[in-house]
Amino acid sequence: MQDTVRIRPAARKSAAKPLTTGSTVRMGTALVIPALLRSLGADPEKVLAEADVDLKLFDDPEQRISLAAHNRIVQHCATRTNCPHFGLLVGQQDGLQSLGLMGLLVKFSPDVQAALECLVRHLRVQVHGARANLVVEGKWAILTWEIHEPGVEAIDQVGDGAIAVYYNILGELCGADWKPTEAWFAHRRPADITPFREFFRIPLRFDAEQFALVFPAALLKRRLPEVDAQLRRLLQSEIDVLEERHQEDFPQQVRSVLRTALLTGHLKADQVAGLFGMHSRTLHRRLSECGTGFRQLVDESRFAFAQQLLQDSSMDLGEISGLLGYAAPGVFTRAFQRWSGTTPAAWRAQDRAEMPRRK
Repeated sequence: MQDTVRIRPAARKSAAKPLTTGSTVRMGTALVIPALLRSLGADPEKVLAEADVDLKLFDDPEQRISLAAHNRIVQHCATRTNCPHFGLLVGQQDGLQSLGLMGLLVKFSPDVQAALECLVRHLRVQVHGARANLVVEGKWAILTWEIHEPGVEAIDQVGDGAIAVYYNILGELCGADWKPTEAWFAHRRPADITPFREFFRIPLRFDAEQFALVFPAALLKRRLPEVDAQLRRLLQSEIDVLEERHQEDFPQQVRSVLRTALLTGHLKADQVAGLFGMHSRTLHRRLSECGTGFRQLVDESRFAFAQQLLQDSSMDLGEISGLLGYAAPGVFTRAFQRWSGTTPAAWRAQDRAEMPRRK
């Protein structure tokens, strides 16, 4: 790594911020928040006003806000209601219906595999700064979720909700006999896992390297009800227009694959370039034209992933170092010091000390 690279740490606290800058989220999956606040005994208008959000924002599912603002709202609601599983509750009430046109396109796919591939391919219609992925390993299929936008909060809350949405979507696609194998959560085990057990009713794995739902790969072949081909073409055409309107810039596209590339050990420039069907020279040139570089994006991705693991998991520094692809914890520590100005252990200790003030 280049010793000159230094990445400014993400701010720990959020003041009033714009709602539509940077990566954006379609409000469709957040519309349940006001009703959920009421069910928890809170006044939605008051709680959201504290987060500098107008309640009217939740009237339009097509409204877009920044990913940072969305996550800030979820975290504030969790804190104000004293509900550490608030994100999970949001996800429990969402499914294909909250995804708008994309939900219909997923539902009208020929089989489950095509439906999930559609979800993965068109996720950017719903949210920029996050990525889904479908991996088949032997007899298991793994549907993953990650946020690759650096510096956003509440990754644990939103990740819990995303896995709940996955669970609901697969239930809608597969029917009453649907049952996944395991749910993974990229954060430490909560003090009370009862809400997770009651909803998922399957083995739960905390301190996982990523958020994911694991299920038998045989389910991917399950056929879905036949749908008029012309209707599906019309939906696809509408989604294509939306994708073009909300196209991410090239550095964001590269960021979207770096977490997976990191976890699978395919982080070389030529390997990442191959994912976009281009030569590594083209990758470097296009990033340079956007004012950044491949190494800078890799370091940003590693730093963001390291912060998430230090904050949300109970993994020790050796385990985190290995996940980030470092040969030894000392190498990771030196890199983290270049990025943040402090050691991973000191960063984690400071974060734990600040945790009561964030609640």
